[in-house]
Parts: sequence; C-alpha cells; structure tokens
Amino acid sequence: MTLRVAILISGSGSNMEALVRSMTGDHPARPVLVVSNVPGAGGLDRAARLGVPTATVDHRAFDSRAAFETALQDILTKARPDLICLAGFMRILTPTFVKRWPGQILNIHPSLLPKYPGLHTHARALEAGDTEHGATVHEVTPVLDDGPILGQIRLPILGSDTPETLAKRLLPLEHDLYARVLRRVAAGDRTRLDLSPEAKPR
Repeated sequence: MTLRVAILISGSGSNMEALVRSMTGDHPARPVLVVSNVPGAGGLDRAARLGVPTATVDHRAFDSRAAFETALQDILTKARPDLICLAGFMRILTPTFVKRWPGQILNIHPSLLPKYPGLHTHARALEAGDTEHGATVHEVTPVLDDGPILGQIRLPILGSDTPETLAKRLLPLEHDLYARVLRRVAAGDRTRLDLSPEAKPR
C-alpha cells in the first residue's frame, strides 16, 4: 500500500521540495497535495513544477483560528492523506485540529528538541553558547514541538557562526533527515533515527 502525503508550507518550500523529490521509485509514499496558508508562497510554484496539486487557505481571510482550520480540514479531507508533513508551516495548529489526525502529522523543527521549541532557534543556540545544533523530526501532538522524536541530526557550531550561517549549514541536513524519516514512517518504522553531519546522503 502506497501512503498518501499532504505537505503544509508557508514559504519557499525547500523542505517540501526535498520531500517530494524523495518520494519516487520504490518509496512507500506519494505526494498528493501541497497547501500553503500564504497566497503566492514560493513553494506553491515549486510544487506545481514538480507536478503536485496545490491549494491555498489564507489564514488572514478568516476571523478565527477555528474557521481557518475548518477550511484547511475540508481541503485535506478531500485529498485523503495518510500522513501530513509540516514543512515550514508557520501556523500553530490547535489541539482540536491535531486530534483529528492522531499520529498522522509530522514536523521538522530547527533545533535539538527538547531544546528551543518555538522560533529563533539558531540565535538562541548561539546565545546559550551551545557547541552543537541540529534539527528534529517529531510527531505532532497538541503541545507545541513536544511530540515523540522520530529523528535528529547534529552539527557542530563554529566560532564564526551567525544565526544566518548556522541556518544555511543546517538546511541541507534538514532536507536529508526529513526525507529519511518520512520513508521510515511510511514503511511503518517509527524508531528514532539519529544522524551526524558525516552521514552519507541517501
């Protein structure tokens, strides 16, 4: 059985593109929809060029978070995904929404959770004097950035790093980690995957 994957984005969609490109050949999943909450987000064009259907649910068009999530739920229900991947989706989903998709929503977060949930993770790691940083793929639960960890990748922080250089060095590692974890989850394996920067690409 090939699982159906919907991907939620807000911006350029680089993680989304990496996921879509990974779902080829004998991969146990296929992308069926990319949804953005931002009209004109660059990731929508990327998805269209990759042949994936797209949709937009502009959160600013709704007078409440519940109304926005109802519209999002309607679009997802029509696409019938087995898994939902958050890939730079900059909206916090309510517990009500998350509970409709138990164990079916994955997210990638740019820190070594449980460190630094929320925003500005690169700056926070530098301000704390950390010697390493990384990214985490986790199952989404009603508590922000607190679900079971499915995979992490680490990289050393350099003395010359800024939040911008750290983000740039981490991004390709995020792409690789998320694609690896998605393949494992789609195949029924939710054991934790830990990678170092020296891990060979897929």
